[in-house]
Amino acid sequence: MAHEHRKHRGHEEHRHHHRNHQHHHGDTDIDWAAMAQQLESQAELFAPLYQRAMAWLAKEATEPGLIVDAGSGPGVVSCLFAETFPGARVVAMDGSEPLLERARARAARRGLADRFATVTGELPGSLGELDYPADLMWAGNSLHHLGDQRAALAAFAERLAPGGTLALLEGGLPARFLPRDIGIGHPGLQARLDAVQEDWFTRMRAELPGSVAETEDWPALLAAAGLKPTRTRSFLLDLPAPVSDRARAYVAATLNRLRESSEDGVDEDDRATLDRLLDPEDEASVHRRKDVFVLKAYTVHTAVRTS
Repeated sequence: MAHEHRKHRGHEEHRHHHRNHQHHHGDTDIDWAAMAQQLESQAELFAPLYQRAMAWLAKEATEPGLIVDAGSGPGVVSCLFAETFPGARVVAMDGSEPLLERARARAARRGLADRFATVTGELPGSLGELDYPADLMWAGNSLHHLGDQRAALAAFAERLAPGGTLALLEGGLPARFLPRDIGIGHPGLQARLDAVQEDWFTRMRAELPGSVAETEDWPALLAAAGLKPTRTRSFLLDLPAPVSDRARAYVAATLNRLRESSEDGVDEDDRATLDRLLDPEDEASVHRRKDVFVLKAYTVHTAVRTS
């Protein structure tokens, strides 16, 4: 869960990058360690969005001494926090040690190792490993991978220092990569894929250990955890055509995951369209076409511990 899935929904298109464990339930399996390179590359692509969110957080929160990235994945966002807040120590927490190995290596390459630590373990229990309460805790697309989200938010709140801020990234808008009519197949492919992914996400949530259904009113859930909701703001990643090779690779990887995870929910015509979009030899593929773009919104909710 590390950080960056996702990933909203587009949920596992981020499949953010930010997650903290591996799922084992049929077609909702997610092996985060196996996705390490994709998670890292996507988070790097989304860095401008995260940097805008952090600039906003810097105005919202007092200068933090300890920042905790709960569900950090390979540590791209964790390192951005360390760079944005040079006076802070950063702890990246994740259930995947291979992802945290990448996080430590990234921090070392960027000269951040003296202010950077990792904790391996499943959320929210691993929060008990913290030596000090957090002044700023970031949960980026990680909460929805925990069965009991209400209980997890309460655990997050308990590990905040008085006056500390919890920044919860959940929701936003599905990603768009292509025009409605792409010249092949039936127009509106991505809208239909969104519907299939919503069904997948519902199954994924239901199959989590201890899963509890919740109305996704995040400020209300933050308040129920004993925090004072403060602000909600959405941040946009807008990469117009023609996109970079990195963005094109992200689009191809995302559509490939959608193709694999949506096998039963996509009709024959749409599967054929996806196959063409993913074939590097096809002039209509996302590897070659000039109209590929990336447009994606993430929403961040903040709340403060007042006592």
